[in-house]
Amino acid sequence: MQGCATSEGTKRYCGRLSGSVPAEHFCKVGDLEIGSIGMGTYLGQADDKTDALVVEALVAAVAGGVNLIDTAINYRYQRAERAVGKALGRLFDSGDAARDELVICTKGGYLPCRDDPAAWFEHEYIKGKNFDIKKTDLVGGSHCLHPAYIYDQLERSLSNLGLECLDVYYLHNPETQLGYVGAAVFRERLLRAFEVLEAAVSQGKISHYGLATWNAFRSIQTDPGHLELADCKALAREAAGGRDDHLHFLQLPFNLAMPEALLATQRSGDEQVPILEAGRQMGIDVVASASIYQAQLIGQIPSALAAALGDDLSDAQRALQFTRSTPGFACALVGMKQPAHVTENLALAARSPLDSGSFLEILGKAG
Repeated sequence: MQGCATSEGTKRYCGRLSGSVPAEHFCKVGDLEIGSIGMGTYLGQADDKTDALVVEALVAAVAGGVNLIDTAINYRYQRAERAVGKALGRLFDSGDAARDELVICTKGGYLPCRDDPAAWFEHEYIKGKNFDIKKTDLVGGSHCLHPAYIYDQLERSLSNLGLECLDVYYLHNPETQLGYVGAAVFRERLLRAFEVLEAAVSQGKISHYGLATWNAFRSIQTDPGHLELADCKALAREAAGGRDDHLHFLQLPFNLAMPEALLATQRSGDEQVPILEAGRQMGIDVVASASIYQAQLIGQIPSALAAALGDDLSDAQRALQFTRSTPGFACALVGMKQPAHVTENLALAARSPLDSGSFLEILGKAG
């Protein structure tokens, strides 16, 4: 399907949902309107049953106010992307959604195969084709940032999804490399990966790129896997030849049990600021992953905090309400496959996030 999300398309989507979803559910991200709840596709078995559940969940989610879909080529060994692609085809063919209304995001970096990944990598990228990729470009037997690998993975993702353009392409947990290579090598690898993504923007294959991380931007500066967003942005600008770059998105975990995005972990001039503030200063939109801590918060929210978040909400809804209401986040991702979970999440989309005053009060109760 040709094209990407547009201002006109996402506004059209918001307008169509105006009778059932409050305007406060949507926020402006660049020139796009994005719902405060996004669909994640990480967990699940690599089988036909899970594929079918993902397809049905995505179709229902788009009908209920979710217009950002997040996946990755390694999720369920490419099956997550293919299930998303099947759902998108169904939505587009039926006219229930248009391509320019939806923000589609995926990731590359990890090997997307189940059995003997190192052997697969050698067959596909060292012996199989003229990629100029070496064994040393693979770290930990599972992760590669070589530009030729990233570009090929992008092409595979586009094919899996049935799309000609992606709205956001993330480098997936690039900090993984720091456990195996020094800072200078990592810098060079990240720069070359950014260069190929800038080229992909020029070719119309992606609109933006970003960094989908786990520890990099919530860890303290002495942590071996810590990254400074300012340094990453400088590399992106270098990759763009000194012109405006397209590093516009960041993804990291945030929830009631993982609040580090609110702590001052990033350098900004002579000050230390939270990653959310650093992103704001650099024009980078931040998306929250693990919004309900992969269901680990259910049954663990203290009664006073639960009451403040909403007596009429479930613990999953309370956790998601907290995350999506946090100032500075563009969207809160939540995985959904089971029909009951889809219904639960869409019921929350039908009400407004917390206003800033209420959020600060709840933040105080959360400690």
